Amino acid sequence: MKRSSLVNMFTGNSAKAGSSPKPKKAKAKSKYPPPFSLRLSAEERAYLEELAGHQPLSTYIRSVLLGDRAHKRKTLRKPQIDEQKIAEVLAALGETHLSSNLNQLAKHANMGTLDVSKNTEQQLDYAYQAIITMRDTLLLALGMKAGSGGQS
Repeated sequence: MKRSSLVNMFTGNSAKAGSSPKPKKAKAKSKYPPPFSLRLSAEERAYLEELAGHQPLSTYIRSVLLGDRAHKRKTLRKPQIDEQKIAEVLAALGETHLSSNLNQLAKHANMGTLDVSKNTEQQLDYAYQAIITMRDTLLLALGMKAGSGGQS
């Protein structure tokens, strides 16, 4: 076997002797520089997480190392949670037995034994309104805009 064939076999170059090599594709430049990795012991990490408080660990380390020279990063908006409203919804859900009543209605509908009387229609409408109210209250509690419930 020729020396050039052996070299080509080990270098992955399968071009035949005498032919010009194919140009290599240029790598696309990354939008961001490669990340920097830092290994910490469990104790070191716990200590830094304690110092960081509620902010992400990388944000805290960047701010300590770079101070005012740190570039501002895009932050995700975390919703402000109104725990009082969430507690009210959970209490109302517990008082109404809505989930078990809807489960019974679904069971009878699936079996074909659901009596569609005026009373049943009123119960379904009540359940629907209660669910819409709970949904809107939960959205408000999470700092989101409550939509119209499609009132019927």
